Amino acid sequence: MTLSFRVNGAPLPLDLTHLIVAGWTGRDADAIAHHIAELAELGVPAPSDTPLYYRVSAPLLTDAPLIEAVGEASSGEVEPLIVEANGKRYLGLASDHTDRALEAHSVAMSKQVCAKPCALELWEWDEVAERLEEIELESWIEEGGDWVPYQSGTIASIRPLAELIAGSRLSELAKDGPVAMLCGTFGAKGGVRPAAKFRMQMRDPKTGRSITHEYETRTLPEVA
Repeated sequence: MTLSFRVNGAPLPLDLTHLIVAGWTGRDADAIAHHIAELAELGVPAPSDTPLYYRVSAPLLTDAPLIEAVGEASSGEVEPLIVEANGKRYLGLASDHTDRALEAHSVAMSKQVCAKPCALELWEWDEVAERLEEIELESWIEEGGDWVPYQSGTIASIRPLAELIAGSRLSELAKDGPVAMLCGTFGAKGGVRPAAKFRMQMRDPKTGRSITHEYETRTLPEVA
């Protein structure tokens, strides 16, 4: 599946060979504990280590404005997206949409069964590398017909991206072809919960540039 990315207005079509979802990447130990406790309320077991790097099918990354999920227990999470292709690195925006019901049984499987929506705009890594930790991420969910703030923070809340790149062996995997990694997220205001519509933004406060993406989730019947 070809993703028609753009960099500074120029097309960058890519067929990913590998996709990684980095989890439990919070830099603040208290924040990690809070997120673990938050998910424990949903029955999600504590991780064996932090961070963890979940390998999922590359075609799960999609720019589709509509995804489908079985049941009503899935939800999105705004995350920075790292893309490596043709010897270059880029920063983008994605949502680690996850099946929360399945997550209680297997986090790895819960990552695999949901599409990972992403924006098609990418920033050249070298253009933002010196101020990565200043980059702002936000998300909103639609509740009762209104857009409600759901998450907000900066990349400084996540482990250094260089550390995640090294731990995931991203550059080594890139020898096979274009690769991407979702890099972790922040706690949800009001707790993790599903919503039919999810909106996210990444903003560079120095330049005012922003990347946005919005998608809807269609619920498929959970047949037993």
